[in-house]
Amino acid sequence: MFRNITPVVQNLLLINVVLFIVSAFIFPSLNQLFALYYIDSRYFMPFQFLTYMFMHADFWHLFSNMFGLLIFGPLLEQFLGPKKLLTLWMICGVGSGVLYSGYNVYRMNNLETKVEAFQANPDPEYFNKIVTENRGFFERAVYDFVDDFSRNPQDPAKIDRANQTLQAILEIQSNIPMVGASGALFGILIAFAMLFPNTQLFLLFPPMPVKAKYLVLFYGLYTIYNVLINNPLDNVAHFAHLSGLIIGGALVYKWKKDRNSFY
Repeated sequence: MFRNITPVVQNLLLINVVLFIVSAFIFPSLNQLFALYYIDSRYFMPFQFLTYMFMHADFWHLFSNMFGLLIFGPLLEQFLGPKKLLTLWMICGVGSGVLYSGYNVYRMNNLETKVEAFQANPDPEYFNKIVTENRGFFERAVYDFVDDFSRNPQDPAKIDRANQTLQAILEIQSNIPMVGASGALFGILIAFAMLFPNTQLFLLFPPMPVKAKYLVLFYGLYTIYNVLINNPLDNVAHFAHLSGLIIGGALVYKWKKDRNSFY
């Protein structure tokens, strides 16, 4: 497998591994500088739409993305050519960051509307609803306060603390970074499934063969499911994965309409 590694795949692997080592052991500040933040965050910089896809949260995050690239990338590069594979990787990666940022704007605007609604009418039940939707960010003490606030809904001190808690939610949510090449990798996956739909892949868990088109279909449905349920305890940017699938699928569809563009 490693003897057949192609130039673009090799270079992408090398860049990602080197940047992971540098950011993990030499310049940890790169993690904050290069990650993609909400556009209204004080940490946001426009170049993060590009750099975030070369940063990873930990070794296993890096390993899973690079392993996928290593498995599916070489055959795609041989079929599409180096320029098209790199174009696919970069457009899906950057495009996923842009679409995810748009989704993040919608999500933050929705949260801000809820906070403003509470401030206009400090209702303990509504406060509890907001906290529950963001329960991944708080310790047990916050839930004890929710019970206390419910018993004393008119207490100015309780209302003030509730408002402080909601402002903390806004602050935390607006400064959660996104990193990783998953959006780009999902573009590679959909491209592989569209160009080699009946290729048999052997899964490790469970150990069974499956055609590429069915594997990607499963990933797509699983991703859509996670976007819809929006589990606050899940720190995976599923919308970015979905964006990679959509962008990659659209790009390959365009290329397939003009078969002379393959080289």
